[in-house]
Amino acid sequence: MARVEPVEIIEDGLLLRPWRAEDADAVHHACQDPDIQRWTTVPRPYLPEHALGFVTEISGTAWADGTGAPFAVCDADTGELLASCGLVSIDRGLDSGEVGYWTAPWARGRNVAVRATRAVARWAFDALKLRRIIWQAEIGNHASRLVALRAGFRIEGELRLAHPAVDGRREGWIGSLFPDELAAPGEPTPAGPDTLPARRAAVFGRPQPVLFATAGATELRLRPLEERDLDAVVATCQDEETIRWTTVPHPYQHTHAEGFLRDVASAAWARGTGASFAIADAHDRYAGSIDLRISAACPLVADVGFMTAPHARGRGFMPAALTTISTWGFTTLGLARVEWRANVGNTASRRVAEKAGFVFEGTARAGVQHRGERQDVWVAALLPEDLM
Repeated sequence: MARVEPVEIIEDGLLLRPWRAEDADAVHHACQDPDIQRWTTVPRPYLPEHALGFVTEISGTAWADGTGAPFAVCDADTGELLASCGLVSIDRGLDSGEVGYWTAPWARGRNVAVRATRAVARWAFDALKLRRIIWQAEIGNHASRLVALRAGFRIEGELRLAHPAVDGRREGWIGSLFPDELAAPGEPTPAGPDTLPARRAAVFGRPQPVLFATAGATELRLRPLEERDLDAVVATCQDEETIRWTTVPHPYQHTHAEGFLRDVASAAWARGTGASFAIADAHDRYAGSIDLRISAACPLVADVGFMTAPHARGRGFMPAALTTISTWGFTTLGLARVEWRANVGNTASRRVAEKAGFVFEGTARAGVQHRGERQDVWVAALLPEDLM
């Protein structure tokens, strides 16, 4: 691998330069940040010797070997260290590189990572003649995803990570950027601060919230599903009415509930594709589940699914929960439409939807696959104005 000659880049108010030994203290300070430790592969705990080794040996070797191009990102006027950004790998056979970055806690909210990523990409395309830059991040790292989108990357799918973070998910997002897709310095991008991707990143980049609903004199909590709920989930999914009207596995085992929590509920929030809530009664006992799933075809549309624990049926819990989660979808996620579907004949589910304000729209013939057969389904929807 041919050596890459270290350079300095000045662009859009930033100075990108090779790392120096005197940066070690600032790097050590920045890497105490919980977000950097959570979403990157820096050592834990991060010690002063790790920082010194990075700014001297590791970064210097990358330049000398031509395997990478790590930059310290500084304020162009003051020289203050703001971030780390650079090519974490270079593949000369493919004329491709991979970008990586973190922003120091004291520099966040200033678009530093976006500006730095654009500068690195422009230099890599012009000076190194690379034809593609890729970006990868663990699913759930919505801050990094938003930076990539604002820098012009196209997020193309998922790829299991070769080096996942400690206690992190194995699944990662992957995206790519080509020279003709790179925006000019200061140019706005489709994922600007007031756009839907930015709004969703702010929501799904934080822990799942607790929502509140009222059914008669009972205050309900819609909270993330937890391991302590799984026995109640199993009992609900073994109930004959649940089996009849839903597509839960049959016979339903505890391993199914564990898989749902891990691979569906937690994964949906990490991906930003939806939210699964446990409905808890006044004693914080599981009373049902409700899911809001964002459409892959249209990000302004979502559908709902729900099931009520046998002991909680007929108490008005589910209409209240459905109204709450739909309102949250409209006000927080920016949805324009929430859809409900149920097999024709599931009058209990239909009553829940109608009590929550859903407007019946018709029947979709053979609209769903249900236990090996196509079934007709009722369709209803709720719009924001229906709640006014």
